[in-house]
Amino acid sequence: MTDVLRRGRASLAFSFFAQGVAFALLVTRIPAVQSRYGVSDALLPVFLAAVPILAGVGSTATEQLVKRVRPGRLLRWSQPVVLLSLLGVGAGDRVAELAVALAAFGLAVGMLDASMNMLGVSLQRAYGRSIMLGFHAVYSLGGILGASLAWAGAHWHLALWVSYLPVVAVLLPAALVGSRWYVDADSSAALGKANGKASGQAGGEDGGTVVFRLLLPLCLVMTFAYIGDSTVSNWSAKYLQDTLGSSEQLATVPFNVYMVTTLLGRALGDTGVRRFGAVAVVRLGALVAALGFAVVAGAPGPWVGMLGFTLLGLGLCVLVPQTFAAAGRLFPGASDQAVARLNIFNYVGFLVGSPLVGALGDAWSYRGAMLVPMALVLVTSVCAGSFAPRPDRYGDGHERPRTADVGRGGNGL
Repeated sequence: MTDVLRRGRASLAFSFFAQGVAFALLVTRIPAVQSRYGVSDALLPVFLAAVPILAGVGSTATEQLVKRVRPGRLLRWSQPVVLLSLLGVGAGDRVAELAVALAAFGLAVGMLDASMNMLGVSLQRAYGRSIMLGFHAVYSLGGILGASLAWAGAHWHLALWVSYLPVVAVLLPAALVGSRWYVDADSSAALGKANGKASGQAGGEDGGTVVFRLLLPLCLVMTFAYIGDSTVSNWSAKYLQDTLGSSEQLATVPFNVYMVTTLLGRALGDTGVRRFGAVAVVRLGALVAALGFAVVAGAPGPWVGMLGFTLLGLGLCVLVPQTFAAAGRLFPGASDQAVARLNIFNYVGFLVGSPLVGALGDAWSYRGAMLVPMALVLVTSVCAGSFAPRPDRYGDGHERPRTADVGRGGNGL
């Protein structure tokens, strides 16, 4: 049974990796997509906003679908759609084709993100220790590879479909093969119990119901974290080139730097959570991220700006994985629904963050615009108490502090 969990963890990690590659290949080539299809500057924000809106719809649908279909099955079929949609973005010729490809990408990404994190939360419960940051670290690794491939494509002036086709040809069959070993919530709970790990049966005030009042602080953290993340994804290149005076090639580097430091932070983050607890890790991450935005806003040149994006990666990297994990702890009897609902605020952050920074940059200045996500990330530190372990009622009727899920203690497998 230990081998089942390990295979499930490895196959899920590959899904995170593939999604990191696909997302980075899309967002880092937005200028090339705009040029290929002749999308005007006025129309581009509409396309960029449509993707997170549709992803939110996909995540909402997932919350209902998991009542009848296992998250592993949803993940098995949504990941190929994401990869094929990416290829469609690179292979089309008309704006209508771009719209269809992006719509499919958005809907499938919503289902993919929700189902991946559902499986991650249930596996963490079975393991009895913090492993969510590790999954998101692999996502960051995929993002680094995707951003590097995007840089190579831009450097060699490759057509989008030429850049995307080899990636899809490798990742799609590998993801389908790996999906054979996904471990869903009911299986991971049984395996966790068999290995002596606690598995809660009730959550919040009503075991099988997600109480939004209790979930709201985590929703705010998720939103603010993704406002910060979308600021880096969508504006770092433009900011470095237009505001800090870098070259076009150097302007492609901040996202890669951000992903590298995100990988490092997440690779070490699970150890930090086990030793110091989720509250301390989240609060420190929020403060480091706020410092990063302050450095970016005040940077005199591109290299100091790079330092700011480095700090942003180290700070923001811990917030999202720990938010999903906290939702799973808060509603262990309805963790799939809690994760799906929380995942919607991922896209709320993306939807708000990019146009917010753009509007403030045009109306005021892009330096000033960087202070807004800085302030929002600071608010996250106020919500850090929501990540604290809570007592939980188990099947034997006894109250025990939930420490293993949070990461304090528990040797795992």
